[in-house]
Amino acid sequence: MKPADGTANGKRGRVLIADDHCLVAAGLSKLLESDFTVLGYVSDGRELVERAKLDQPDAMVVDISMPNLNGIEAARQIRAAMPGAKLVFVSVHSDIQYVAAAFRAGASGYVLKRSAASELVAAVHAMLNNEMYLTPLIDRAALQQALSTEGRGRTVLSPRQREVLQLVAEGRRGKEIARILRISTKTVEFHKGLIAKKLDLHSVAELTRYAMEHEIAAVERS
Repeated sequence: MKPADGTANGKRGRVLIADDHCLVAAGLSKLLESDFTVLGYVSDGRELVERAKLDQPDAMVVDISMPNLNGIEAARQIRAAMPGAKLVFVSVHSDIQYVAAAFRAGASGYVLKRSAASELVAAVHAMLNNEMYLTPLIDRAALQQALSTEGRGRTVLSPRQREVLQLVAEGRRGKEIARILRISTKTVEFHKGLIAKKLDLHSVAELTRYAMEHEIAAVERS
């Protein structure tokens, strides 16, 4: 069940939106504003992490495919800093590996963008009631199977290495990566070397392909 007035802890739920397409973010805001207090929206994962810590929203509506830091990596960082954070992903990605990655990162819900108009409000209400929400368009049994086989046969990169890999896959150069991550260029090169060694991949094209196949960077856009 959901509260008719969109409350969280007796107050109107406060929602933050993260999507790098302004028109999409504005549309999601319009869907939510009658039931919740929309705090605004951010356009990349790094902004989301900062705003989440600052504003402490009751719920976050998050896209996967965002520049600088994707939604899944942002969710991992937010949940590490705020274990009780509630995030629902609203994404074009229906592939089960993306859905599983979102829930492994700490998602409380997953909605496809094509059904957001009919499902998003219900998904946020469910989260505020401490319930999980999965769009009916995703096979629940397939998701459970993917979650039960988590990590099998996959090379594990550290959170920092995943951040560096996404930026490499986006075509960023060492100095730009260093600026975004607030680390030295030497540290960036150190991480790139470790990534190449762990994955046995040495060209940007190979690293980009790996990043797309392992939910670190995505090419499909909303």
